[in-house]
Amino acid sequence: MVRILETTLRDGSYAIDFGFTTQDVKAICGALENAGFDLIEIGHGVGLGASDRQLGKAAETDEDYLAAAAGTLKRAKFGMFCIPGIARLEDIDLAAKYGMGFIRIGTNVTEVEASQKFIERARKHGMFVCANFMKSYALEPAEFAKKVVLSQKYGAEVVYVVDSSGGMMPNDVAAYFSAIQEICDVPLGFHAHENLGLGMANTLRAIEMGASIVDSSLQGMGRSSGNPPTEMLVSILKRLGKLPTIDPIEVMDIGELYIRPLMRKRGHSSLDIVSGMAQFHSSYMNVIRKYSAKYRVDPRRLILAVCEINRLDAPPDLVDQIAQQLDAADSLIASSRFEFDTYFGNEQNR
Repeated sequence: MVRILETTLRDGSYAIDFGFTTQDVKAICGALENAGFDLIEIGHGVGLGASDRQLGKAAETDEDYLAAAAGTLKRAKFGMFCIPGIARLEDIDLAAKYGMGFIRIGTNVTEVEASQKFIERARKHGMFVCANFMKSYALEPAEFAKKVVLSQKYGAEVVYVVDSSGGMMPNDVAAYFSAIQEICDVPLGFHAHENLGLGMANTLRAIEMGASIVDSSLQGMGRSSGNPPTEMLVSILKRLGKLPTIDPIEVMDIGELYIRPLMRKRGHSSLDIVSGMAQFHSSYMNVIRKYSAKYRVDPRRLILAVCEINRLDAPPDLVDQIAQQLDAADSLIASSRFEFDTYFGNEQNR
């Protein structure tokens, strides 16, 4: 049977400027555990240490979130995200002090080697360790699979294919899983985003390919366009007979009670859609905002042009250069469709 890692209290925090309180953590963790979930992710969206690194100030400290989950959950494991270089090894020690049950070590797919010490430290504390290959699409499947072998060697118990920009197609998911399974027997996970509306289809394809863990969030709340909605995923898996222990109606009630009142977003942002089309990670949206405003060029066309050169990063020098080169016909000044300031007014770096 596949397991769901419920990530509302972590990935969902992007959508509310990392504003979950310890009371939210206690209430939502308790409700999710009662509904039957056994893997619940909490904390700052960017992970351990992110507030200290000025990557968005969360409403509470890492330790506050850890204490809230530890004091609430009796059966389910709680975990946090951890990006080496943002998090420190000492942050894992702090999490272990509160009995954190799992951790996800996230690195860009090209930087997997940076995860070794963090995986080893977490395993030393007895945590269940997942390696998240952020921006998985930046490597072709065969090269990706070689990195998975490294993670398994370091001690990762699950390796995640991560569609960070929401731009993968179901056949892409199958290609990555097949390449890994040809040379490696580590269990696989999948994390999707809904930029092109394919997050759920991709998640189901990952399950068909043998994924042992997949991610979702209540009401689809998450960074950029969000994640596959937990309520829908549970309902689908219930119909397929793959998730007998979780009641979909109870899950729907949790989403209605706790999450819908927090949802700010309506409709579909064209920036999110373009990000999926170009396979652009929304964490670089502020760079796009800066240079599209400076040169009054369409941010969507800027994203597309940048990703023709680099899908892994958005270096300011490159974005600046490309923004200057965009044709005047693509300038927002020349466009009567929308005014620049109002277009970007409600867009946030989620």
